[in-house]
Amino acid sequence: MLSSRATPRGLRCLRHIRSFSAAPRAQLEDVYIVGAARTATAKFLGSFKDTPAPTLASHAIRAALARSTLTPALPSHVYLGNVLSAGLGQSPARQAAIFSGLPETCEATTVNKVCASGLKSVSLAAAEIQLGHASCVIGGGMENMSLVPRYLPRAPPGYGHIQAEDGVVKDGLWDVYNSVAMGNCAENTAKKLNITRQDQDEYAIESYRRAKAAWDAGLFDEEIVPVEVPQRKGPAALVKEDEEYNAINVTKIPTLRPAFLKDGGTITAANASTLSDGASALVLASASLVAAHSLQKTRVFARIVAAADAATHPIDFPLAPTLAIPLVLKRAGLDIADVARLEVNEAFAAVGVANERVLGLDRSKINVNGGAVALGHALGSSGSRILVSLLYALKEGEFGLAAICNGGGGATALVVQKL
Repeated sequence: MLSSRATPRGLRCLRHIRSFSAAPRAQLEDVYIVGAARTATAKFLGSFKDTPAPTLASHAIRAALARSTLTPALPSHVYLGNVLSAGLGQSPARQAAIFSGLPETCEATTVNKVCASGLKSVSLAAAEIQLGHASCVIGGGMENMSLVPRYLPRAPPGYGHIQAEDGVVKDGLWDVYNSVAMGNCAENTAKKLNITRQDQDEYAIESYRRAKAAWDAGLFDEEIVPVEVPQRKGPAALVKEDEEYNAINVTKIPTLRPAFLKDGGTITAANASTLSDGASALVLASASLVAAHSLQKTRVFARIVAAADAATHPIDFPLAPTLAIPLVLKRAGLDIADVARLEVNEAFAAVGVANERVLGLDRSKINVNGGAVALGHALGSSGSRILVSLLYALKEGEFGLAAICNGGGGATALVVQKL
């Protein structure tokens, strides 16, 4: 019952609220992925060491759009993940959009959700279309860890040495809440779940084996866009292959020293992902745009079924996907048994093992062509990179799930159905 002391203005506001809440809700638009591409993932200080992230992303955007068969005039917004933006210049996503040939009327937003930035960017792009705000949006991510600067304080002390900080560590690989490296957080998870060094080494070796088998079989060829990199002398180099998977002697993996805990540590340089450079992009379209342009025949044509984010204690970030995955499955109306393939980012082998154990996942369905341990982990791109790889691996009618943890204790997950 309304209070007898309600003012006329309050009554008018109440009637407005009731009128608004009683209005019929618009139907959410279905969202489809109609194009996807990624650059190769180069090693730290490898082939892309002098190629800025926005330039890498421009190649991925251009290729994804060409594969969609849509014209550059159609996308109205670009969302790109990027974690280490220092020194890149204003609005890295805007740079990538313009460098790719999109019109200057196409807006762009740079997204930083640490390792989940690329996948979150796709989720944000999908939401614009779902709400009817756009009919074509691009999502993806980019990172060049090789070009990240070291930092000096703006106001140095009057006397004595000045300590430079590595931007990769400070803004990408450091847990600010516990003041430890991300690897120490993963060590904490390994200890909590009794994940041994052998468990992690075996997982890493399998990731390398799957990646090499996939490359040998040509399974990555379709998703990669070759990038020409100018050289000081001679013709430009054409970079079209991931660089990490062939750069290790797997027989030496069990002999390496722990990287984060000297005594009793289980995580090494080999069973953790590597610093990397790369970019990835996906073109999203509404149902009406798909129908108008007959996009059902594109190679990666798929429906975005659901997306979800979840978070836990920052030190437990490796376990955040164990919260996001059940949530996205609930939103999709699916059980884990309905999912044909999963891509779960391998920030560390311990992350893969932990999520398998907690959720009871079938390893034969996860990262079937290798993961970040073997393929590399270009932070801002990794979330969208795993989605690109998932789409090219799925068969018609199959459901796929991509999930990735991020520093600070978060995770993002997304379910698609290949059509």
